[in-house]
Amino acid sequence: MVTKPAAVDAPTPSQDLRLALAAVRTEVGKSVVGQDAAVSGLVVALLCRGHVLLEGVPGVAKTLLVRSLAHALELSTKRVQFTPDLMPGDVTGSLVYDARTAEFSFRPGPVFTNLLLADEINRTPPKTQASLLEAMEERQVSVDGEPRALPDPFLVIATQNPVEYEGTYALPEAQLDRFLLKLTLPVPERDDEVEVLARHAAGFDPRDLVAAGIRPVAGVETLARARAEVAQVQVAREVLGYAVDVCRATRQSPSLSLGVSPRGATALLATARAWAWLSGRGYVTPDDVKALAHPTLRHRVQLRAEAELEGVSTESVLDTVLASVPVPR
Repeated sequence: MVTKPAAVDAPTPSQDLRLALAAVRTEVGKSVVGQDAAVSGLVVALLCRGHVLLEGVPGVAKTLLVRSLAHALELSTKRVQFTPDLMPGDVTGSLVYDARTAEFSFRPGPVFTNLLLADEINRTPPKTQASLLEAMEERQVSVDGEPRALPDPFLVIATQNPVEYEGTYALPEAQLDRFLLKLTLPVPERDDEVEVLARHAAGFDPRDLVAAGIRPVAGVETLARARAEVAQVQVAREVLGYAVDVCRATRQSPSLSLGVSPRGATALLATARAWAWLSGRGYVTPDDVKALAHPTLRHRVQLRAEAELEGVSTESVLDTVLASVPVPR
């Protein structure tokens, strides 16, 4: 197993920064039970400046998770409930005529925030879904031909119900590819669900995060310093080759009609570096690539119709791909 890039002194991640982000996960856990993997995934996305797609049935604390994360990091957050009649201007903002000055002025939409919670994004038609594309890719919106920069950090955290639910529109591939990670929030285990009910019985109010004991433990400066360190995490050429081979193998899978694009390969590299840093290492190993392969790649591939009829899942195809690609030593 490759452990360290040859002839390179890998930097050691700062202990104080790692502890600060670990504290963020602890604070979020005060309100959200049994979703530790999703919390870790959101921290990885923040370090990579990438957007996240959260998928789960209604009622598994997707919205509460985002609100708790924003509170623990002292970030601004806004929520947009996507509906079939939502217009693009309702998200990005629009020009409003002021009768007093006889001029048009720009009224910013909810996209002007640090964490934008796009709730049930697949309940709105593709035209409005696409209104987020420029914001996600360029971190700006253009209104009347004038670009307007968004705050930094800026993350879209979109929730969606499983696509087989009534009244949903599948996201187009071009937009899916803009999401760094797709995190699934399962129904909690029995013990976790009992803990949820126990907290509510004790007076927990999901609308009052301060009363829940969640406190700010990090901020924009902490994130900026952590991102700078993640950018210095070293990757051996053999590990780069392994990440590429994993992505190329998806393009050759007989169960897939769409494999991972080169953008997906760069996303896998970014998330693996962030995971290595969070693990206390200044270099990436193949295990880091494996650990982030599912959440980084699951939404970038598409099953063939015959594979779906046979009951094949995206997760099982990715498992097969990871098992078939030789791991560098």
